[in-house]
Amino acid sequence: MKLHFDDFIYGSIDGAVTTFAIVAGVVGASLSPEIILILGFSNLFADGFSMAAANYQASKARNQFIEMKRKQEEWEIDNLAEQEKDEIREIYKKKGFKDELLEEIVRIITSRRKVWLDTMMKEELGLIEDEKGPLDSSVSTFVGFNLIGLIPLIPFMIFIFMGISANSEAFVYSTISVMASFFLVGMIKGKIVKKSKIRSGFYTLIIGGIASLVAYFVGYGLNFLVQ
Repeated sequence: MKLHFDDFIYGSIDGAVTTFAIVAGVVGASLSPEIILILGFSNLFADGFSMAAANYQASKARNQFIEMKRKQEEWEIDNLAEQEKDEIREIYKKKGFKDELLEEIVRIITSRRKVWLDTMMKEELGLIEDEKGPLDSSVSTFVGFNLIGLIPLIPFMIFIFMGISANSEAFVYSTISVMASFFLVGMIKGKIVKKSKIRSGFYTLIIGGIASLVAYFVGYGLNFLVQ
């Protein structure tokens, strides 16, 4: 079992955003901290499992599709070799190769079955085999969702454990911690995709902040309407 950072980041961003949005909405509605924890943990496990299951199915379906196309290309190489060579020739001709160099490239590629097959998969179909297993991807998503998604709930857990009933104070600590988490997760995402870590951090922070503000004011508005 391997933890994949891309799936972990995907799950962690969604976990932090959705859980904090629930916290913000419940605080905006002036409900009790116990309700916050009930809804928060329900979201963690239900949405976390849902995301993990969806990621598993998507990853498995993609792998099956790639395997199907690979078998199709294998059949074409075995039965339509000249046509497949022409396709290789056309691919590299478009890349600017010509004359003897082009023919040498075609000869080298088509003389090695695996290289030929891999080239057709990548250059013709735009498909690259993913070494990640569906289970690894889904577990990484679930762990990221629950690990980072738990952060907005921690201040409320501490306050309840200490016997303190102060939603507003706990919400302040929750806001600070989750905003720091948004920024940190965004920076990690930026590093993975080789983009500006600071910009990615602020971008994730802004997206998470907007989602949280929307949830807070929806909760506040509903509370105002029903009173």
